[in-house]
Amino acid sequence: MFSNPTAITFIGYLLVMVGVGFFAYYHTRSYGDYILGGRSLGGLVTALSVGASDMSGWLLMGLPGAVFLSGISQSWIGIGLTIGAYTNWCIVAARLRVYTEKTHNALTLPDYFSHRFEDKQNLLRIIAAFVILLFFTIYCASGVVAGARLFENTFGMPYEQALILGAAATILYVFIGGFLAVSWTDTIQATLMCIALIVTPFAVMMDLGGFTAATERVASIDPKMLNILEGHTALGIVSLLAWGLGYFGQPHILVRFMATRSISVIPNARRVGTLWMMFCLAGAVGVGFFGAAFFAEHKDVAGLVQENHERVFIVLSGLLFNPWIAGILMSAILAAVMSTLSCQLLVCSSTLTEDFYRTFIRRNASQRELVWVGRSMVLAVSAVAVWLARDPNSLVLSLVSYAWAGFGAAFGPVIIMSLWWRRMTRNGALAGMVTGAITVLVWNHYAWFGLYEILPGFVFAIIAIVVVSLLDKAPNERISKTFDEVRSIVKAPSSAA
Repeated sequence: MFSNPTAITFIGYLLVMVGVGFFAYYHTRSYGDYILGGRSLGGLVTALSVGASDMSGWLLMGLPGAVFLSGISQSWIGIGLTIGAYTNWCIVAARLRVYTEKTHNALTLPDYFSHRFEDKQNLLRIIAAFVILLFFTIYCASGVVAGARLFENTFGMPYEQALILGAAATILYVFIGGFLAVSWTDTIQATLMCIALIVTPFAVMMDLGGFTAATERVASIDPKMLNILEGHTALGIVSLLAWGLGYFGQPHILVRFMATRSISVIPNARRVGTLWMMFCLAGAVGVGFFGAAFFAEHKDVAGLVQENHERVFIVLSGLLFNPWIAGILMSAILAAVMSTLSCQLLVCSSTLTEDFYRTFIRRNASQRELVWVGRSMVLAVSAVAVWLARDPNSLVLSLVSYAWAGFGAAFGPVIIMSLWWRRMTRNGALAGMVTGAITVLVWNHYAWFGLYEILPGFVFAIIAIVVVSLLDKAPNERISKTFDEVRSIVKAPSSAA
């Protein structure tokens, strides 16, 4: 089982990731280090960590598979995500970094919400923490299933064994090294994903005789595969582009902004992160697009892909490269799964530790105690995720589809408005959070107009924030003063530049 080159490469890759975890352990001296890396991340690590934590197995399997079946018309989500990610860097990153430091050095999003609005009752903290734990535990379970499926197919082992083995390495390096381990491994994983998605479509294209020949072959299959508007209405395109709105509310992405060394590294991080995303998404589309031409040309090896179109990257890697190179490229899928899972585990752990244990149980807990509580919470969340993942067809896992829209609509408008609108109040934030979440749930159920639920959820949440805040008493002088301080700090570097 462990004698073929792909398996050896997999095992080697896992050992490297765990090794990084141990290295990070020796740089983790406080609870702030474990949860947020001591706010020490440079531009490159921040950029690649944001990318890797965001892009799961969907990037290497879901998107190429969709393009393989239907052509480049499936790339609209990728375009929406790129626009959303870039805008998130522009309007959220710097302000959130400064604001979280100014509001009692907030380490989590619920912590930030609580201090930003001086919420003495901790309502914002409790609701936000509950939403994070609910959706991210399910998210983690889906990541564990994806990892188990990969190990199951690669090593030919039973699902139950693959489940444990697939989760163990990720859990281990998050447990040991915390945020630094997650960020450093993300950097390696993002690099691997990008290389895999550039090399593979290029190799396929060359095998088919170049770009023109490959494109003509796709056209001969179905000319509609070259039409980016095929099968879409204007409302459908808007719906797909709306996926980009989700970025503003994803906790595992936003904490990366909070962890940067200073706002001076953000412009470079934004450029690197956006370029990485463009290369990866273009590569993923290329894998599916040229893969369709390849398997039309080589029908004798198309069986596995016809059976499951999401295997297009896996099968192409095995056919076009020697086993050692194929093993490295296959590790990119494992990287995509592990990077997202590790970030989500850490966010759940930090929420349980900071927003429940430290806030309600042990206010005066020592740094060492909090680090070990954080590690214990990683194990606890992992255990629940593995338990949920024991049945890969569980209906619970279908809730993942809600998570992106749920976080985007519940947290996104609150984050943006809290950073940019001085007059916003605590009750306005509560109204926005609840309205966004409820709209997503209701809209998803009824599927009105075929519109992706994040768009109405986002719009209605902003309206709720504005209306309730204006009806509410204006924020006190301390809150307004902090807002003005943040604004002046963020403006200073840009005006100097």
